[in-house]
Amino acid sequence: MIALRGPPLAPPLPPCSAASPRPAAVAILARRDLARSIAFGRSSRRIGAASRFLSCRCSGGAFSSGDDGGGSSIGSAVAKAGEILSLGFPVWVSAACAIALFRPSAFEFLRPELQIVGITLTMLGMGITITLDDLKGALLMPKELLIGFVLQYTVMPFSGYMVAKLLKLPSYYAAGLILVSCCPGGTASNIVTYLARGNVALSVLMTAMSTFASVVITPLLASKLVGQYVTIDPVGIFLSTIQVVLAPVVLGAGLNQYCKWLVGIISPIMPFISVATVAMLCGRAIAQNAASILGSGLKVAVAAVLLHASGFFFGYVLSRWTMGVGEREARTISIEVGMQNSVLGVVLAGQHLSSPLAAVPCAVSSVCHSVAGSMLAGVWRSNPTEDSKGTH
Repeated sequence: MIALRGPPLAPPLPPCSAASPRPAAVAILARRDLARSIAFGRSSRRIGAASRFLSCRCSGGAFSSGDDGGGSSIGSAVAKAGEILSLGFPVWVSAACAIALFRPSAFEFLRPELQIVGITLTMLGMGITITLDDLKGALLMPKELLIGFVLQYTVMPFSGYMVAKLLKLPSYYAAGLILVSCCPGGTASNIVTYLARGNVALSVLMTAMSTFASVVITPLLASKLVGQYVTIDPVGIFLSTIQVVLAPVVLGAGLNQYCKWLVGIISPIMPFISVATVAMLCGRAIAQNAASILGSGLKVAVAAVLLHASGFFFGYVLSRWTMGVGEREARTISIEVGMQNSVLGVVLAGQHLSSPLAAVPCAVSSVCHSVAGSMLAGVWRSNPTEDSKGTH
C-alpha cells in the first residue's frame, strides 16, 4: 500500500493515460496536491498538473503536457499587471492630477457621458469581488460590520462639515468637501486593507454595505449639510446614485454568483479600468479648474488632509478603544472610514452642484486619501497583528 506521508507537496504528476498504475492512490495524491497548493498559494504548475490529471481520470481520456495553452499565460500576465497597477494607484492619481494642473487640455476629451461609463464600470468591478464566502465570513462579525457602517456615515460627514467651517471655505469648496464626506467607502480601501494586512473580507463587505446604503443616505446627508451652502437636488442625487452605484454593484454580484466563467474573463482587466477611471476623473476635475487651484488650492488641500486624517484617526480610536473591536478589525475600520468614494463625489458634484469648482475638493480628496492610506498601510504592514502574521 502506498504511504501518504511525505513532503508537503507531491511531485509533479506525469501525463495520465488509461494504463496509469494504481489510479485511486494517485488520484488521492493529486487531490492532496491540489488542495495544499491552493491553501498555501504554491506552485501553479502543480495545481495545473493535478487539475489536468483529475479531469483525465473523470473523463477516462488522456492529455498532453502542452495543454496549458497560451490563453492562461496571457490571463495570468494580465492579472499580475492589473495587481501591480492597482498597488501603485496613488502614483497614477497623483500623476494625472499633476498633468491636469499644468496641461489642462490633456483631459478635454473626457466628456460627461464617458465619466458616467467609467464610474459605472468601476462599481461593476467592485460588485464582482463580492462572493458568498466573503459574505458568510464577514457576517460572523456583525458587531464590526455595524460599527464600521455607523462610523462611516457619522465621523466623515461631521468632519467634513466642521473642517469647512473651521477653514471658512468658500461655498463651492465647502459644498464639494461635505459632499465627498457623505459618500460611501471607496474600493481603494480594499486595496489598502490588503496592503495593511487587515481583514479584506470585512473591508469588502463594509464597502458594499455603505455603497448600497448610499442610495438613500448620501442624498439625505447632502441635502441637510451641503444645502446650507448651495442649492442641491436630493432626488437627482438619489437617481444618479442608483444609476452609477446600485445597479452596477447588483449586476456585478449577480454575475459573480451565476456567471463565474464570465467573471473569470473580465476580472483581470477590472483593475486597469478602475485605476484609469479614478485617475482620469480626478484629472478632469483638476483640469477644469486649474487656474483657480493654482491660485487658492492650498486651502483645499489642507481641508482634504484634515478630513481624511480625522476619518483614519477616529475610525481607529472609536472602534478599538471605545467599542472594543479587535486590533486587526479596528485597522480595517479605520481604513474604510478614512477612504471615501471620491470618484462618486466628482461625478455627483459635476452633475448636481452649480459651480464646477465644487468637484475640486473631491478630486483632491482622492489624491490625499490614496497617499495617506498607502502610508498608513506601510506602517501597519511592518507591525502586523498576531492573527495577520504570515498573510499576504
